[in-house]
Amino acid sequence: MNQNDLKNLTIENARYLLDSRQVSSLELTESYLERIDNTESDINSFVTVSKDTAINDAKNADTLIGSGNQKLLTGIPLQLKDNLCTRGIRTTCSSKMLENFIPPYDAFVTEKLKNQGAVLLGKGNLDEFAMGSSTENSAFQSTKNPFDITRVPGGSSGGPAASVAASQCLFSLGSDTGGSIRQPASLCGVVGLKPTYGRVSRYGLIAFASSLDQIGPITHTVKDSAMVLNNIAGFDSNDSTSLNVPVPNYLETIDKGIKGFKIGVPKEYFHEGIDPEIEKIIRDSLKVLENLGAEITEISLPLTEYALSVYYIIAPSEASANLTRYDGVKYGFNYIESESMWDGIEKTRQFGFGDEVKRRILLGTYALSSGYYDAFYLKAQKVRTLIRKEFEDAFSNFDVLAMPTSPSTAFKLNEKMDDPMQMYLNDIFTIPANIAGIPSISIPAGMSHELPVGLQMMSGALQEEKLFQAAYAFEQATEWHKIKPEI
Repeated sequence: MNQNDLKNLTIENARYLLDSRQVSSLELTESYLERIDNTESDINSFVTVSKDTAINDAKNADTLIGSGNQKLLTGIPLQLKDNLCTRGIRTTCSSKMLENFIPPYDAFVTEKLKNQGAVLLGKGNLDEFAMGSSTENSAFQSTKNPFDITRVPGGSSGGPAASVAASQCLFSLGSDTGGSIRQPASLCGVVGLKPTYGRVSRYGLIAFASSLDQIGPITHTVKDSAMVLNNIAGFDSNDSTSLNVPVPNYLETIDKGIKGFKIGVPKEYFHEGIDPEIEKIIRDSLKVLENLGAEITEISLPLTEYALSVYYIIAPSEASANLTRYDGVKYGFNYIESESMWDGIEKTRQFGFGDEVKRRILLGTYALSSGYYDAFYLKAQKVRTLIRKEFEDAFSNFDVLAMPTSPSTAFKLNEKMDDPMQMYLNDIFTIPANIAGIPSISIPAGMSHELPVGLQMMSGALQEEKLFQAAYAFEQATEWHKIKPEI
């Protein structure tokens, strides 16, 4: 297949081509590996390209297809964010701490995809330990935005979003702790979904903030997103937060339309810091939804303004606890020229972690320290409960909520690296969904100065069906998802 064919390919039509024997998985995989070779020096979206694994996976997929035993994702080339464990393939979290770590087991989602016969092309770059909004915090390289390689792709799942946007793979899996799937999806003009907390097992996802982290797909289309979620969701006894509830077939309801849907538009997401062009694009998108039969109502979620503050107490606190395991003793980087055990642990963390990771560990350790626990961490948890209740009340009256995904389009590389607060504000619209544990999706909604703009939708817990219905209806009524970067 040629490069232009790849730019227009989705999981849905790739499945048809594979099943009708118009293309083999091996041919498809080789085309994507060639595409990676041609574009990776410009984008830097991969930490590891697993060529031999991909070729072997593709051959096995062709055998399954030949015997008529294929499944929905059999033979489909994909990328995994490099904080998802892959047995026999290094998993680095884009950190020097895990630069040479090769997991002895697969993450739950990795195993699910293997059982489907999907093809793993490699591992996607991210902000170190998923802490960042631009993928500039990677210890190895900065990923570039395929629409403009002088700009960031967003973060922390910048590698996965850029890779899908540049047609280096058919889909990728990312993780979303405060917007890390949806914000880069918005900035790269693709579809990014954060499922309900517990809908997808976190087993094998290297932890950042355990009560916030969630795995989800980054795809070209909403239907592709539903296809992937169908195949990675489900109960897992290895994850104590995994929800033991049935997983519906999202494809059965995705095209039912939104006539009669009640869509709430929280006014707090249109504050003075938002780019005026982005606000206009989102307002125009709401008119599209209204023309499709939805009832649009402005609402207020006054506790939204506290979500960012709550996040930057809870997330660093959990990170501080989770990252204590990196002491250089069992695995990962080890500073061997130390004078004592304690000196070794101190130096291992000094040289193994990057600046942003250290900053968040310090914030979290402070918030959890004696004398400050009640004032910061405990209070943040109480406000979190109030935010969750506010969303529950909203979804008792509305099917979905609609708002911008990001307050700006992709910004220039190095533009915000020296100002952590400005960087943190990029997640101001996405963080509330993580605080509340509800599903949220970002879909392409327009272009501003030739850069993509995302429309974000949220729904109640385990209401991904409604989310897909609304997102699919909008997508089918517009052409924004068809715009591809020239790279």
